[in-house]
Amino acid sequence: MLVAFSVAPSGSAREDGSVSDAVAAAVRVVRESGLPNRTDAMFTTIEGDWDACFEVVKRATEAVAPFGSRVSLVLKADIRPGRTGELDAKVARLETALDEES
Repeated sequence: MLVAFSVAPSGSAREDGSVSDAVAAAVRVVRESGLPNRTDAMFTTIEGDWDACFEVVKRATEAVAPFGSRVSLVLKADIRPGRTGELDAKVARLETALDEES
């Protein structure tokens, strides 16, 4: 399964309104989990089984909690039993399709 999620505190004590410190705390949890992962400007995507993925999402959400009075969590899951390596394979299939159109 792939789980793409974004977690951030509501509000920020920083003058510029940035939540990068809170997001860094969440991404640290993800990277320490050992699950395959990728972070971009909007989401972090992890790959693993149901229990492993949602345990990481829970711990990442808990890591953000000290940075605000509320936490916002957005997630999307691609549940495809029997498949692994999809974090890279899905992108590879897309690139192949784009190359074939050229």
